[in-house]
Amino acid sequence: MNDFTLTVYRQLLLALRQAGYSFYTFEDWCDGKAQGRYVILRHDVDLKAANSLATAQVEAELGVRASYYFRIVPQSNQPEIIHAIGALGHEIGYHYEDMSLFKGDAEKAIEHFKHQLAHFRRFYPVRTICMHGSPTSKWDNKDLWKAYDYRDFGIVGEPYFDFLSTFSLWKEEAGSEAEMVYFTDTARMWDGDKYNVRDKTAQSGRAGLRIHSTFDFIQWLETTPVNNVLMITTHPQRWTNSSSQWVKELLLQTLKNFVKRWIVSRS
Repeated sequence: MNDFTLTVYRQLLLALRQAGYSFYTFEDWCDGKAQGRYVILRHDVDLKAANSLATAQVEAELGVRASYYFRIVPQSNQPEIIHAIGALGHEIGYHYEDMSLFKGDAEKAIEHFKHQLAHFRRFYPVRTICMHGSPTSKWDNKDLWKAYDYRDFGIVGEPYFDFLSTFSLWKEEAGSEAEMVYFTDTARMWDGDKYNVRDKTAQSGRAGLRIHSTFDFIQWLETTPVNNVLMITTHPQRWTNSSSQWVKELLLQTLKNFVKRWIVSRS
């Protein structure tokens, strides 16, 4: 069976549930609703918005809610699909890339951010945002918040500031013994750190884990007793049951990995 199909994605969700994990959106976590052994499902809708609707439907069939972050580019920003995903009960957020678009001009970037945030709030009362990595740009989109505070715009959370970089502090304050483990399918694998330009965290909890494929991920869930908090980031453009789309995505990702490895080697 090929990896990165909707069939395998469904198996991953079932394995998470069988391992005792509850599912929460990032917005739920920010509101303090997440308890026990849980997973936050985050989807970055970079391209092929229709693929995101497909993963959202699989999740809805299983009673799972997730967070979907949309870019402003036409391949992602498709109103009918955004509305349909929200109607399934999922969270909608803004996958911002304003600093890259305006070449580091924070004043222009924040005006654009406000305009786009208002656009996505037509579909959902957006309260969380997540940066787009923009790997070919020299500007880090997170740097917008060196000049501004996203909380001034009714935003309660950004994963790289409020979860991934602060989990140990939150755990201490909450008195939790859980360990945070972060997984992302960047580079079309679960151990693609060497291809990762900006989606990095020092507290990933991945020390000693050797999880490359989704099948490895499922086996880990089935065989390793853990008391973890998970955040899983996927890019739904990679997940499809269409043979032609699957092959095309594999070839494109192989090329992207070559370019991203070169960028990482020069940084």
